[in-house]
Amino acid sequence: MTTRHDDDEILAAARAGFLEEADELLSQFEQCLLGLETDPHDAEVINAAFRAAHTIKGTAGLFGCDAVVGFTHEVETLLEAVRAGHLAVDEPLIAALLQSRDQMERLLDEVRAGRSDTPDPELDAISRDLGAQLRTLLGLEAPAQQAHAPGAGTAAAAAPVGGSWQISLRFRLDALRNGLDPLSFIRYLATLGTVEHVATLDERVPGLDALDAEDCHLGFELRFASDDADRAMIEQVFEFLIDDCDLTILEPDAPAARWDALLRQRCGDDDAARARLLATWAAQGVALPMRGAPAAAAGAALERPANVEAAATGEPPAPQIERRAADPAERRRNEPERRAGSKDRRGDDTRFLRVSADKLDRLIDLIGELVIAGSGAQLVAQREASPAFLEAAQRIHDLVQEARDGALSLRMVPIGETFARFQRVVRDVSKGLGKDVELEITGGDTELDKSMVEAIADPLMHLVRNSLDHGIESAEDRQLTGKSPRGRLALNAYHESGLIVIEVSDDGRGLPRERILAKAIERGLVSADQPMTDAEVNQLIFAPGFSTAEKVTDLSGRGVGMDVVKRNIDSLRGQIHIASTPGAGTTMQIRLPLTLAIIDGFLTTVGEVHYVVPLEGVVECIETPPACKADDGRLSGCFDLRGEVLPYVDLRRAFRQDGERPARQSMLLVRTPTGKVGLLVDRLLGEHQTVLKPLGRVFQHLPGIAGSTVLGSGEVALVLDLPSLVGHAAISHAALRRQGHAGLRPATA
Repeated sequence: MTTRHDDDEILAAARAGFLEEADELLSQFEQCLLGLETDPHDAEVINAAFRAAHTIKGTAGLFGCDAVVGFTHEVETLLEAVRAGHLAVDEPLIAALLQSRDQMERLLDEVRAGRSDTPDPELDAISRDLGAQLRTLLGLEAPAQQAHAPGAGTAAAAAPVGGSWQISLRFRLDALRNGLDPLSFIRYLATLGTVEHVATLDERVPGLDALDAEDCHLGFELRFASDDADRAMIEQVFEFLIDDCDLTILEPDAPAARWDALLRQRCGDDDAARARLLATWAAQGVALPMRGAPAAAAGAALERPANVEAAATGEPPAPQIERRAADPAERRRNEPERRAGSKDRRGDDTRFLRVSADKLDRLIDLIGELVIAGSGAQLVAQREASPAFLEAAQRIHDLVQEARDGALSLRMVPIGETFARFQRVVRDVSKGLGKDVELEITGGDTELDKSMVEAIADPLMHLVRNSLDHGIESAEDRQLTGKSPRGRLALNAYHESGLIVIEVSDDGRGLPRERILAKAIERGLVSADQPMTDAEVNQLIFAPGFSTAEKVTDLSGRGVGMDVVKRNIDSLRGQIHIASTPGAGTTMQIRLPLTLAIIDGFLTTVGEVHYVVPLEGVVECIETPPACKADDGRLSGCFDLRGEVLPYVDLRRAFRQDGERPARQSMLLVRTPTGKVGLLVDRLLGEHQTVLKPLGRVFQHLPGIAGSTVLGSGEVALVLDLPSLVGHAAISHAALRRQGHAGLRPATA
C-alpha cells in the first residue's frame, strides 16, 4: 500500500524527468530553428520543431504548468501555420521563435524553482508581449490555420469553434502500464476551455479475483465547452493516447447519424448498455438531435444501423481519432515501439535508464577503492610467492580493470551536445557585431568525461566569443583582403594518445604579434631585449588583465577572460596552445585527459617518495645517459639520445629532496606539448592503475603536482603534472640565468 509520502516522491521524480526531457527538447527546438535559417523549406525540420514544442506543451499540461502551456501554445500555433504553408520562414519569424524558446526556458526554470504557482509578473509581461508578437506574425489567418493540425480531415476543418463538445473516451488495458494517467489528460483539456461534466464508466472493471492492478478498465464521457477550441486543438490534447485508447469527438452541432454511430460503437446490441449510456448523456444535459422524438422513440431510432441513417441523411460517419493516425512515423518519429500489444513483452521495452549522477559518482568512487584494494592484494601475493595466490590476484586485477573501464564509460558523453550550443551563440553574437559567420562542427561524437564536458563549456564560450569579436573581420574588411565576406569559425574534437583534443579555429586576421609584444613590454611582463618565439608571444595573452583591444565592448576588451580560460584548463590538468598566421586565422588547441577519476600511470620513486607519471605521456625508459650523471647541482640540462638533443629534469632537484643519490638511476622519457623530455628518477616500478585524489588547499599551489593517489601498500604517491613541471623547471633556470648562475647547459652523452 502506497502512502502519501510515496506518491509525493513518485510525482517529484516524474516532475524532474519532465524538466530534464524539456531541456533536451528545448535544445532540439533551438537546433531546428537554426537549421531553418539555412534551409527554410526543410519540412522535416519544421515538423521536428513543431513536435518538440507540442511535447513540451503536452507534458507541461500533465503537471499543471499553466504558464508554460499557455505560452507554448502560441508558439505551437505559429509553427502549425508554417507547417500548413501559410507563413514563410524568414529572419523576423526565426528571431521571434528563438526569443520564444528563451522564454519557454525561463518559464521552465520557474517550475524547477517551485514558483509556478506564484507567477512572476515580469515573466507574465514578457509572455504577453511575445505572444502578441507571434499573433502579429500570424496575422488574421490564425484561426483558419489551426484547422490544419495534423490529422484534421475535411470534417475537422469545417467543424465549428465554440459550443459544447462530446468526448467519448475508452482506455485500453495497457494504458496504465505504459505510464499514462487518464486524469492528467482531462486536467490538460481544461486548459483549453471548461470541462462541464465528467462521467466515469466502470462497468468493464472485473471482480477482485480477476483484477490486474496494472490494467486500465475505465471509460469517460466528457462534456467540454470552449469559445475558441476547434477539433484539431482537442485532438492534440489526446495525441499521445492514440495507441492506448478509443476516442471519438462529436462537435456541438453533430447530426443524429453521428450520435447513432457512437452509441452503436460503444454498446453494440446490448440494450442495457445503450440505456445506461443514454442516461449518462441525458444527465450531462445532452439534447439528442432526434428531430424532437421522445426518449423511447430515440431508442428505437438508434436501433437502425448507423450507415443506413448516414446514407439517408447524406451525413458522413462519426470521425474517430485513431483512424486519422495513418502515419505513425509522423506521430512518434524518433520513438521505438513501446510494446507488441500484449503483456508478454513487459520486460523487453526498456532500453535506457535515467540514473542519478550522484549514484554514478559513488560507483566510480567504489571502483577506485576496488582498484586500490586490488593493488594491495597483488603486493601480498608477490610477498607470499604463492603461484595460486598470484594467479587469483591477477584474475582479480583483470576483472577490476574491466569493471573500471565499464564504469568510466558510463560517464563518457559525446562533446557534440556542447558544440551544438554554440550555434545559437555564433548566430546572435555575429548578428550583433554585423558580421556573417558560418559555424562548422566536426568530431561531435568524440567522448570525454561528463564532468569535464561541463567544466570546458565556459572556456570554450570565451574562445568562441573572442574569435567572433577579435579574430574574424567585418565583411567589408574581408573583401578588401580578398577573402569571402562570410567568416568561418570551426569547432573540432578528436582523440590522440589518451587525450582529447579540442580546437577552436577561425579564418580571421590572426594574432598581432607586434602589438602583443609591445603591450607585454609596456606592462613589464617581458624585457625589450628578450628573444621570444611566436609560441611564447602568443602565450602572453593568457596573462591576467592582458588585452590589446583598442576599445571596450560588451564582449571583450577588459582584459578578463583569457586568463580565466587558462586557469580553468590548468585545473583540468590540460594545456592550451595557440597557432596563428597573420591574415589567415588562429587556432586555439585544448588538450585534456579523458577522465579525472582513474588513470593508468607509471610508478617511480625518488628517495622515499613515490611519483606517478600519466602513462599516456610515457615514451620509453632508458639507462641514465653519462652526461646526466654529474651531480653538479643542476636542476636540468640536455642530453643526446640517438642523435636527438633532448632536455631533462632531475626530479630530486626539482622537489628539493635531500639524501644520498643512488649509484644507479634511470631516465623516463615522456611526451609534453613542447616535445619529449627526460625525467631523472631513482627507480622505475612499472605500470600502476591510479585513482586520482585532489590535493588539499594547502598544496594546490605546488607546481608540477596534479594530485595524489593511495598505493596498495597504503602509502601516498604524488601524480605529476608534466607540462607544469617542465614549465616550472624552465622558469626556474631562466631566473637563475638572469642572476648569473648556471642555467640550462647542453651536455652530450
